Amino acid sequence: MRAARTIAIAAVTGAFLLPLAWTGLAAIGVLPDDSMRPPSWTGPPTLDHIADIGVAEPTFWQELATSTLAAILAACLTVAVAFPAAFALARSRYRGRRTVTQGFLVLASLPVMAYAIPLADLSRRVHLIDTFAGITLAEAAVTAPLAVFVLHGAVGQLPTEWEEVAVIDGAGLFRILGRVVLPLIAPTVAATLVVMFVLDWNMLLVPLVLTSGEVKTVPVALSDFFTFERELDWPTAAAALMVSLAPLAMLVGVFHRVLESFALQGRGDRDIG
Repeated sequence: MRAARTIAIAAVTGAFLLPLAWTGLAAIGVLPDDSMRPPSWTGPPTLDHIADIGVAEPTFWQELATSTLAAILAACLTVAVAFPAAFALARSRYRGRRTVTQGFLVLASLPVMAYAIPLADLSRRVHLIDTFAGITLAEAAVTAPLAVFVLHGAVGQLPTEWEEVAVIDGAGLFRILGRVVLPLIAPTVAATLVVMFVLDWNMLLVPLVLTSGEVKTVPVALSDFFTFERELDWPTAAAALMVSLAPLAMLVGVFHRVLESFALQGRGDRDIG
């Protein structure tokens, strides 16, 4: 049984990693040659295609910095707003709170287009269209429902005794949140922050709708490599893709243990009344 499970995990992992490995080989100039029988790989490994990224997409490195900073700020803003909202939801006493909680999961499951159109209209009205601030706020708004749902599950599983003691000692709301609740669910908060960063980094439709060229994120820039108006240089596109994955790979590599705390704990409500 254990051997079969190991083989199955290896097969699934290999299926997921094969396209990435193929792209990685193309990024260093190793490409398949279908003219030979059997097919073989041609081209000596080289890093020249990484240097060609700036030629094919002159503003790529600026777009990489924009994506990184926007994703960091959006993730921090999302968690900063979702944490007190999740606490209020978990500690409120009213009928239907479970329905409200599930509603956040429904909002998180909606297609991004459901958010992109109204966010684009709102950004245009407040003059944030095609701006860094507009993209950051829009990305935070799209991922906020999922963050509220996850953090609500973590807060809902906490006993209320420590909070009651803090209230007796005269602690206010922000002191309770910062010194009592936050340390208890810090791993979940950190995992949620990482996941929100990944989601914001990979977001394509929202930045695509909210920008017209002044501000561009990496997913939008990568989509330019595959437009009909442009001849595809696959090795250079593959190199750009592998470079864009570097921040995500480093982040997940550093915080892979923290990510174990991320869970959709939909039954986190405790009866407190």
